[in-house]
Amino acid sequence: MDMNKTLVAYFSCTGTTRRAAQALAAAVEQGSSHPLAQAVVREAEQRQLVIPPASGQRALAGSGIEAQVEGRQVLICAAGKNRDPQYDEPIQQLESAGQTVVLVMRDEALLGIVALRDTLRDDARQAVDELHQLGVQGIILTGDNPRAAAAIASELGLAFRAGLLPADKVQAVMALNAQSPLAMVGDGINDAPAMKAATIGIAMGSGTDVALETADAALTHNRLTGLAQMISLARATHANIRQNIAIALGLKGIFLVTTLLGLTGLWLAVLAGETEPQFAAGGLAQTCAVWLGGLLAGALGTKRRKKKSPYPRRKGAERRKRSVT
Repeated sequence: MDMNKTLVAYFSCTGTTRRAAQALAAAVEQGSSHPLAQAVVREAEQRQLVIPPASGQRALAGSGIEAQVEGRQVLICAAGKNRDPQYDEPIQQLESAGQTVVLVMRDEALLGIVALRDTLRDDARQAVDELHQLGVQGIILTGDNPRAAAAIASELGLAFRAGLLPADKVQAVMALNAQSPLAMVGDGINDAPAMKAATIGIAMGSGTDVALETADAALTHNRLTGLAQMISLARATHANIRQNIAIALGLKGIFLVTTLLGLTGLWLAVLAGETEPQFAAGGLAQTCAVWLGGLLAGALGTKRRKKKSPYPRRKGAERRKRSVT
């Protein structure tokens, strides 16, 4: 539901300057498609910071990303990894304001605290309203802190579950899927396992390659309003299929009865079946039944139409002899 994250605050710790810590964070996040990473890199570029090269970048599922920068290990992780009690209060204040907080750490020492704010997509509210009109209910599954998730959920009128790791999302999806068929919409690496566990996985067009490959469908135009359009189209298609099958089986049943009664011919029944190839479900059995019925009716009809000659064959032969003589 959120379009991107905007960096709103940055606090330096342990004597490191803000510019130096922010440059290190951008170095680790370079090349990542995660909204948080893009916000950090975008802010560093806007401030025209010199971003050092990083190597050995490794994503930590559900917790962060780490890399080697200038020969030292730099980690970007969730606020829950903080081990310094003196920063607990500012972290809680930022989270209470509905912001996502991440830590910049080097060799397990805290260098900085980054606060980011989620920005809703322009069509998020409209998409939720359209889904509600179709009778579809939604829930937000996110790895963000509960306060930030509550701020977004309250704007959209949705329930939420926050602080979830990828494995937690899978368990939540499986539990919901057991109650009723579930569609999981996502765009990130952490969403891919949950999308696979759902009845149908739907990826946003701007999502990661992993999410797009895992999904059963994709919103290529990257608009959330496409969800309601997709569901409406699927329902209309399903109704059309059921209607076609009912009509096809009904026609075959009618021809079966009329052919057995001798009212219609065999080839008319076969032609009716062949002109409806799209009604394939059950069509072969019905066509065979109509074909056999037609043969039976044809045989009976021929037998009924056959008349005995009023003159026995022997008498006819004698009459011909008399006429000759």
